[in-house]
Amino acid sequence: MKLDVNALGTFYRMAREGAGIAAGRLTHMMGVETQVGVTKLNFMRGREIRRDFEDSTEKVGVRVKLTGAIEGYSVVVFERESAFRVVETLLAEAGPDAEIEGDAGEPDEFDEMTESAATEVGHIINSGFIDGWADVLEAVIDVSTPEFVEGVSAEPFFGDIDEAPGDDDLALLFQSRIETVGTEVGFNHYLFPKRESMSKLLERLRTSEGIEYDKLDGFDRMAERGAEEVAETATTLTGIDTSVEIRRLNFVSLEAIPEQVAEEKLVGVAFEFDGMPSGYLLFLFDEESAHEIVDAMVPMEVDEDGFGEMGTSAIKELGNIMASGFLDGWANVLDTTIDHSTPEFIHDMGAAAVDPVIIQLGENQDFAFVFDTVVVADGREFDCEVYAIPDESDLERALNSLDVDRIEDAKTTAEFQEVDTT
Repeated sequence: MKLDVNALGTFYRMAREGAGIAAGRLTHMMGVETQVGVTKLNFMRGREIRRDFEDSTEKVGVRVKLTGAIEGYSVVVFERESAFRVVETLLAEAGPDAEIEGDAGEPDEFDEMTESAATEVGHIINSGFIDGWADVLEAVIDVSTPEFVEGVSAEPFFGDIDEAPGDDDLALLFQSRIETVGTEVGFNHYLFPKRESMSKLLERLRTSEGIEYDKLDGFDRMAERGAEEVAETATTLTGIDTSVEIRRLNFVSLEAIPEQVAEEKLVGVAFEFDGMPSGYLLFLFDEESAHEIVDAMVPMEVDEDGFGEMGTSAIKELGNIMASGFLDGWANVLDTTIDHSTPEFIHDMGAAAVDPVIIQLGENQDFAFVFDTVVVADGREFDCEVYAIPDESDLERALNSLDVDRIEDAKTTAEFQEVDTT
């Protein structure tokens, strides 16, 4: 099974179109204005999907079986409280006789009326997505009767679906958020297609030689190896026990990246890298995390905001080590050379921190692969986002030459140039 950027771009447009249709139908049904928030294509391993369900949060979902141009299952999953907010709004539109009974407007469990309302909303969202996909594909996709599901683990939602990925299997998922006036309707959308069905669809959509799907799986594992090296070197440099975890690989529109950046003051380091592949690498911390890094790395009092000459140099040095850990790991696995520029310090507000990189990339491509990465230091989670954005044509060539058997055997020890902190 092969895919390429054109096929993934089509999937992304399917997701955006479907989310738009679903939002429009919710607006009509609930009488409140809605709009599409975030849309992503996520490549996640089965264990990561299951871990999303194991946060002790009760969830409800609606799933349907698909036949036609896409075969498999489509599942929309809400957090339970979010589902009740939607149902409450919907029933309020139906009049006082349909209001939810119970303390604080939320019953302990779904009754026949609220379950029916939640199923209807979930079916509207599922159908909106599927109709959007069918429009983009100019094909017919048939949908079964919707099934209501609830629970606190992944098992009730897709434990009995043959197409669901195993713990180590990489699955392509759609994630969307629809925003309403005064609140958010957040949900995850899981598509579990039959492999044969997806293979035929990818074959139809590809416009290039494409990338074998197991090579993309290798790319994800390659990044995990680089993250391990980042953690070791960061621990050595800062003295803070650090781990770095890559949770998923996202495929997103470049235009959407600034929308996903938190609207707060951010501190970061940007690099341009050159070789096979080439691209850009960006590390962004919230200010509080950046202050803690500076305090750990600079054994003397720094100026009040912590980002004078010494503070800036400390952040740049850590960024340099993290960049080397990622890129040297990639280069060793790909048996190539990847050089990166000197670090460029960033201290700016929200989207402004990523705009320069997006503008440069946008001259040659519309989409990017972005790693969703979490840095945990000394027992607490840093607010750190890692944007590893390779040139899409370079990436395709690099992955086609990737020997997946090298991934576990290749060394990932980073060799980096020290940044002068004086």
